[in-house]
Amino acid sequence: MINQIKAIYEYREMIFSLVKKDLRGRYKGSILGFLWTFINPLLQLVVFTLVFSVIMRAGYEQYYLFLFVALVPWMFFATSVQDGSTSILREKDMVKKIFFPREVLPIATVTSGFVNMLLTFIVIFIVLIFSGRGINLIAVICLPVVMIVEYILCLGIALIVAALTVYLRDLQYILGILVMALQYLTPVMYGIDIVENSGAPSYCIQLFYLNPMTPVIEIYRDILYYKQVPQLNTLLIALGMGIVFVMIGELLFRKLQKGFAENF
Repeated sequence: MINQIKAIYEYREMIFSLVKKDLRGRYKGSILGFLWTFINPLLQLVVFTLVFSVIMRAGYEQYYLFLFVALVPWMFFATSVQDGSTSILREKDMVKKIFFPREVLPIATVTSGFVNMLLTFIVIFIVLIFSGRGINLIAVICLPVVMIVEYILCLGIALIVAALTVYLRDLQYILGILVMALQYLTPVMYGIDIVENSGAPSYCIQLFYLNPMTPVIEIYRDILYYKQVPQLNTLLIALGMGIVFVMIGELLFRKLQKGFAENF
């Protein structure tokens, strides 16, 4: 594992180049270009706020903030999973012709999404300040930690789905449905309190907490919406899940990458 990390580090310039290429080409040819980085989450925010705050009347103060601080991290997760699943297939010519650690491709994809999320957080902070809700600087100190934890989690899952999709091409389409379903099973548009007070059987609530994105979203909301330092046990659970996914992802990826070229 350590040798593999060293090998990937030696190709860091290649990762940076791929990230730049992805960020530049993401909205290439569109009129608004890079502004879609901010417009896309804002449009989703408007739709979800209309549905859950106006039509279904979700009982949260400043619901658009309650939703926004969770929606942006969720979009990073969804993008990492879906784009990560095709990261090897998109660069199949490169994989067949050039020697480099294949992990570079999903790493570049997830890193590109991470940079995109960081840029969108500029909008989050502006909205929090001008809405009058403000921020807690002590709590915000914990924000880089949860961002790194989410990055680790997304990278682990991206490694898994990238390797599997080379052999199972239908997986990229199945993942689109699974990610959409998982969004409604993650406390993005509602809070943990609704699940705990729903009267659902205890095993259903336990399954809900097995969702790796549940503690991550909970921490983002604690920091940005409730303006409080997240509980240490919640942070440790999220970190533990991220590390487990990375280890499983790397082991599976290394085992399956031997047959990548033969399956293109």
